[in-house]
Amino acid sequence: MNDRVAAIYRDFADVEVQRSSPVYFDWACGVADDPEVAGLIGTLPTTKVQPNLVFAAARHCGAPVGPYRQFRSWLVENWTVVVPVVLARATQTNEAARCAVLLPILSALDGPLALIEAGAPAGLCLYPDRYSYRYRVNDQTVTLAPESGPGTVEIPCDLTATEAPTRLPRVAWRAGADLNPIAPTDSDQLAWLETLIWPEHDARRDRLRAAAKVVAEDPPGLVRGDILTAVPELIERAPAGTKIVVFRSAVLACLPPGQRQQFVELMLAREDVVWISNEGAGVLPSVTEQVDRPVAGRFIVAVDGRAVALAGPHGQSYEALT
Repeated sequence: MNDRVAAIYRDFADVEVQRSSPVYFDWACGVADDPEVAGLIGTLPTTKVQPNLVFAAARHCGAPVGPYRQFRSWLVENWTVVVPVVLARATQTNEAARCAVLLPILSALDGPLALIEAGAPAGLCLYPDRYSYRYRVNDQTVTLAPESGPGTVEIPCDLTATEAPTRLPRVAWRAGADLNPIAPTDSDQLAWLETLIWPEHDARRDRLRAAAKVVAEDPPGLVRGDILTAVPELIERAPAGTKIVVFRSAVLACLPPGQRQQFVELMLAREDVVWISNEGAGVLPSVTEQVDRPVAGRFIVAVDGRAVALAGPHGQSYEALT
């Protein structure tokens, strides 16, 4: 198990955080080369060894953000405090900026839309029509804002091989399903979402707080449940006359392969639903095999199982696949 933990943390360092979080890169490399700490993490259930979960739980408990040697000393000494947090929490990263890589698709759909997020901790991605956007494309900047005017959330995104969206979608209804839905007014849960954001990413934390306020003003219909059963139930609740869109980013990787494939088949069988997936390479093999260029740590955006773009994992970029 220690070798497996070391491989997971090495992959996290090389693929996910090498260019975006020096602190987590240092920590992940440290764990990968540290049999004792890898052994501690290896005692956790298989689904709980994820670097982001362990690191966030440690920070939530007061781990110092600094060099690995300092973090290691604290973690070993406080391991019995960290474990209950790891077991009780989950990596419910809810990044509103991912709306920027959904917008090129959503803006092209005829509305009104009924949005359903599969795996929606706080529902922050259910409001693509309430945020402002700043797209950089061909050395130009294109901005979009709600009709009511620029809001408190502005999302930057670099576009490649495509034009910027020209309008925001018209959303008539929004709902989501999650094993542990989070109320946008729950300060403890929001604090956990903030801790899941990598240490150096202050702008993302600011955006999370601002997006949570937007959601709190008009909360979506979030239900507690497994996406395999809850999403079909939400589809049936969608108002007549709406185009139903089911989407989610970075959630299918959390499902066992069998359940993952079951969800894919469930979505592809629905002719009345547009299904948008935004997942890491390899999560959906049938989608990954369509990509003929380096993914380089990005997510693959697909519509009804057809790969259409590569996207930054936090919504920072969108490269159309032409």
